[in-house]
Amino acid sequence: MEALHTKTFEEGSTEARIVEVMKTCYDPEIPVDIYELGLIYNIELNDENFAQITMTLTSPACPVAGTLPPEVQQKVKDEVESLSGAAVEIVWDPPWTVDMMSEGAKLELGMM
Repeated sequence: MEALHTKTFEEGSTEARIVEVMKTCYDPEIPVDIYELGLIYNIELNDENFAQITMTLTSPACPVAGTLPPEVQQKVKDEVESLSGAAVEIVWDPPWTVDMMSEGAKLELGMM
């Protein structure tokens, strides 16, 4: 599985709107949004337009492990009008590494 930022979504699609909302979510210790950090692995929409989001965190000991996933879920559910709901699943495989960050995120954090 790779970070979702490597894929392209059709402009105006539900998935593209979900990505827009996720780009407003930040790990408070890192000044880059969770999407560009490479924390989002997948978005699946079912027939009822329910979004299942698969994401990870920078580490299992991440201080926002209890608050960031519910924040993502709530924002997506509240701000993407076409959805019937949303759920976030945290996975640890594959583990997150800095290689999963977008080029822009690496540049912003001085890692290039």
